[in-house]
Amino acid sequence: MKIKPFRVTYPNFDFIASPDSFCDDAKYSFREFQANGFFEKAPKDALYIYQIETDERKHTGLVALNEVEDFFAGKVKKHEKTLSEREQKQMQLFLQWNAILKPVLLTYPPVPDISLWLEHFTEAHKPLFSTRFAKDRQTHAVWMITDPGDIRQLQNLFKTHVHGTYIADGHHRTTTIALLHERLKDKSREFDFGNLFCAFFASDQLDILDYNRVVEGLKDVSPTHFMVKMSKIFDLDVLEAPRKPLQKHEIVMYAQKHWYSLHWKESVLKSHAKDRVVLDATLLNEFVLDQIFDIRDVRTDKRITYVEGARGLDGVRKAVNESDDRIGFMLFPVIFDDMMRLADAGESLPPKSTYFEPRLKSGMLVKMLKEG
Repeated sequence: MKIKPFRVTYPNFDFIASPDSFCDDAKYSFREFQANGFFEKAPKDALYIYQIETDERKHTGLVALNEVEDFFAGKVKKHEKTLSEREQKQMQLFLQWNAILKPVLLTYPPVPDISLWLEHFTEAHKPLFSTRFAKDRQTHAVWMITDPGDIRQLQNLFKTHVHGTYIADGHHRTTTIALLHERLKDKSREFDFGNLFCAFFASDQLDILDYNRVVEGLKDVSPTHFMVKMSKIFDLDVLEAPRKPLQKHEIVMYAQKHWYSLHWKESVLKSHAKDRVVLDATLLNEFVLDQIFDIRDVRTDKRITYVEGARGLDGVRKAVNESDDRIGFMLFPVIFDDMMRLADAGESLPPKSTYFEPRLKSGMLVKMLKEG
């Protein structure tokens, strides 16, 4: 990977009463915040270590620019399809802000040499800034790497060991910059669309959480008829207490105040045996949402609500209990190897298959698209 230093814009938290509110509002009020002096510019080009400390552990990555040509060369790999209308909206926001408010989150197989380098640097140097987010119970800290020798070392480590990355968060930001680069590379030198604004976190520094579904459908299929249909594709067991799935190919269902453990029948799994990777979300879309509920397009159908795994069992339970018509499906998290194998093959995961944590905050590190 061809990583590059740059001059970042970052908040001056001496003037900010609530980091939570500031970052929540950044995408709506960036130009106003900037005009009111809430942002500072780094004094020189640098690479940046970004560390998020939660109650459980620390997650450490590197923020840098990466040549957009690496995306076109297939070294920055997608696992989701993007929507042209969202790209258009993202494009308008970039140009309105003259900035990108959050780096694309990229992941890669762990490289011990890089991990040790970042760890030693954070232990030996003070951060540029550190701030606490009370709502998420997280501390976010940033270090600047300005020494030319240090920068060269990291560039060589990435060039030697990181031959490809995977987009964990920011598919539309990536494709939008790529589109702008293609459209304007021969027309405008004012804006920097030749580089992606990236946060590189090794896969052992991220967690993939489950992404669950709540479906409205029992008014069209009677509960009894629904359970009969489900028993043809699953082995069903009633759970004595609610829990999440314990392994791949188990789904936990919540319907009419009862919890069920569902395991795909062997015949269902065999029907996709030739697939490179068999995902529970793919099977659920085909055998349940399509064939039972007649939901053809899971991207746009209003009968589906997606619930991030971070909201836990209660998130699914509350969404289902809002209506007798609703059913909740909790999926086991997609594993990194499956995501990487699909991305390597140029294939896409079903929509809302992965939810990565921790999440970077909008406005914490900003890449200006045009100076001045």
